[in-house]
Amino acid sequence: MAQRFQTYAEFWPFYLREHAKPSTRTIHYAGTIGSAAFLVWAIATQNWWWLLAVPVFGYGPAWFSHFFVEKNKPATFEAPLWSLISDYRMCGLFLTGRLGDELTRHQIRH
Repeated sequence: MAQRFQTYAEFWPFYLREHAKPSTRTIHYAGTIGSAAFLVWAIATQNWWWLLAVPVFGYGPAWFSHFFVEKNKPATFEAPLWSLISDYRMCGLFLTGRLGDELTRHQIRH
């Protein structure tokens, strides 16, 4: 995958297509928001053991959705940084009501 995409701008539409099903995206939102909440909680309480929950809640639901809902391989395995950025980007676009326009722009049914 890393060889197929020279830039993040090329990767982003691929990432969206890999998350074409609304249920996959919903599970990702829950994981992304949950992992961010655990990160904030760890910082707020200065109990660094909570940091262990960040990747579990971030990647666990996301990988579940790929294997059992979308039935594809998570992009994280081959492009971890771009995938992480894209998880937060997709969630942010969803939370601000702009994801639909982005999906339409890349010709992804939603």
